[in-house]
Order: sequence, then C-alpha cells, then structure tokens
Amino acid sequence: MSKTDWITQELDSLRQAGLYNRIRTISSPQGAWLVVDGKRVLNFCSNNYLGLANHPDIAAAAKKSIDAMGVGPAAVRSIAGTMSLHVELEKRLAAFKGVEAAITFQSGFTANLATIAALVGKDDVIYSDRLNHASIIDGCRLSGAKIIAYDHNDPKSLDEQIKASLAGFRRALIVTDGVFSMDGDIAPLPEIYEVAKKYDILLMVDDAHGEGVLGKGGRGIVDHFGLHGKVDIEVGTMSKAFGVMGGVVAGNSVIIEWLRQRGRPFLFSSAVTVPDAAACLAAIDILEDSTQLVDKLWSNAGYFKAEMKTLGFNTGASETPITPVMLGEAPLAQEFSRELFETGVFAMALGFPTVPQGKARIRVMISAAHSSADLDKGLEAFKLVGKKLGVI
Repeated sequence: MSKTDWITQELDSLRQAGLYNRIRTISSPQGAWLVVDGKRVLNFCSNNYLGLANHPDIAAAAKKSIDAMGVGPAAVRSIAGTMSLHVELEKRLAAFKGVEAAITFQSGFTANLATIAALVGKDDVIYSDRLNHASIIDGCRLSGAKIIAYDHNDPKSLDEQIKASLAGFRRALIVTDGVFSMDGDIAPLPEIYEVAKKYDILLMVDDAHGEGVLGKGGRGIVDHFGLHGKVDIEVGTMSKAFGVMGGVVAGNSVIIEWLRQRGRPFLFSSAVTVPDAAACLAAIDILEDSTQLVDKLWSNAGYFKAEMKTLGFNTGASETPITPVMLGEAPLAQEFSRELFETGVFAMALGFPTVPQGKARIRVMISAAHSSADLDKGLEAFKLVGKKLGVI
C-alpha cells in the first residue's frame, strides 16, 4: 500500500460527496466579464467590488513603479526590504482609515496570523466569533492561546463567555470579522465594543470585506459605525475592493510598532512587491477622490438582491453586496454552478468546509463594474437554472 493511498481515498470521498473543488482557469483581465476555460462568461465570482483590478490608473501606476524601482524588494522588511513606497503606503492607509498608524503584510491572511500571534500566547485567551474567517482561526491556533468561541454576532454570548472565564488568564483579545464573507452579514461592532470596554480587553476586527464597501468612500466598518479610536486593531486586505494584493493592520500606534518587532510574516517573508505597493497607492487615490464607485456598488447590489428575492431565491441574511443564494446540499450547488456556466454566468458553488454542512450555496459577488444589462443577464440565468433544477 502506498503511503499516499489515504490521500487518493480522501479525494475520492470528496468527489462522491460533491465537495471536490474543480478549479477553473481565467485567461483575461478581471472585470464584469471574463474568459474562463476558454469561454466568455459574466463574472459573479470575484471580490473585485469596485472594478479596480483592471483600472487603467492602477495598471499605469504599477508599470511606472517598475521602471523606477524594479519589481521585487528581494528582502524582508526588517533587513533590506523596506522601500519608500512601503512607507508612503502605510502613511496613506493610516490617514485613509483615520488611525494612528498602519503596517502592511503580504496578504490579509498573513496579517491575521501576524497580529494574533504577536498579541496573545499560551497564558492568554481569545474570544472569537464562531463564524470567523479561516485566517483568524489559524491565527488563533498559531498563537497557542486558549480559544473560546462565542455565538455568531451575539454580544450577550460574548459577555457571558468573558464573565465565566477571564479571571483565569493573563491577557485577552476579542476578534471578529467585520463583514462575514459567506453570509454577507455585519458584526454588531458598537455592542461588541461596549463589551470590550467593560472588561478592558483588546478589540480586533477583520475588515477584509468592509474596506472599499462600508463607511464613507469605503473607509470600512469602524467608519461605518463611527467607532474611530475605539477599535484597537483593524485588519484588512488590498486584494478585494482595492483590486491589488497585500494585507494591512491599522490602529493603535503602540500595537503597530509591536508588530514591526514581532509580526513573523513581516520579519521572515519578503515584502510586498514594488508594483503592488504602487497600485495600492493608486487605489487610495481613486477612493479618496470620489464615492462614485462605492455608490454604484451598493446600487447594483440593492437591485440584484431585490430581484432575486422576487424570483423566489433565498439570499440569507446578507446586509452587504455579498449575495449568498442558499441551496442546501453541495451536489445541488455544484450542479447549479455548472448549469449557470453553460448559460454564460460564472458563479462558483461553496460547500463544506467553507460553509457548514447542509448550507451549500452559490455566492454572488456584485461589483461596481457590472452594468444594468449585466445584472439582468445574470438574473435571467438564475431564473432559468432555478426553474430547471426545481429551486424556484
């Protein structure tokens, strides 16, 4: 028996359960329309909320920076990899978010890993929302701290868990997603802040799906709720609404300085590339210049969600442009996705472990890049497939 036979068996089990992820290949720029596996299709999959991933100003900034400073920094930030663009980007991000300081990482995932592990350890406790993103979960595990989950978006449950356990630990951290990426619901951050304040505990929010979406001109969930100066740590990403790549931690200047000294991805992995940093700066320019793209995103999302509900689809509890089309079992979701693709719509199925068992779905990601005609084409495709498969 081969030492990898168990892997083959597990892969077969995934296929039989309808959970095997067949990854499609894109051969065009990101946008409202893509070429996927050689076919031109309407894009309902990307996190390209504002359509910036192929914006000409962002592409031009990246090209210009390569001519001036090359491509790779060729070192970690703490040795010889901090370039002037990194410093400028962090200052601009801090100003954009309305915080004291910011630090950038290679991705939002590594930003969560770095932050949690630097703030708590084996003698400490983390209070984590049950539906937090995998990067938060992995960061919590990596830290070695005790992890205590509280009920999803339930400040009362959080308070009860803290009251019952806090005395046994040296330090504590509350961590929650801002916008939950699978359901599109928003954390009740003002109430969670009141709990953090009551017990004098650090509060961290992952704003990956809030930046560029919530708040004035896309400044995020803290701005959305008017909690400036009250949330200690905002973690975010530049790979979604910003249309580029990279992660950011913004907030209290003492915490940011600590991450420069002890954030392991900052210390042990090469810095964000020159064109990525330049492109992120261009994205900030666009967001600071006008709210037009954010406004268009919300207008598109409102129209699409209302029409989907009229058709009879269950779009869950979403409060944001994220639109989960709830289907239940993974095989049905995968079949629905394949049928949509045949009609010219690219919308992938999501099943366990990305979402809980029995809650498989098609997650539609609306963008400011979509035209009214694009949305109507997508709605017609969902109507046709929904009726064919007996969903509506």
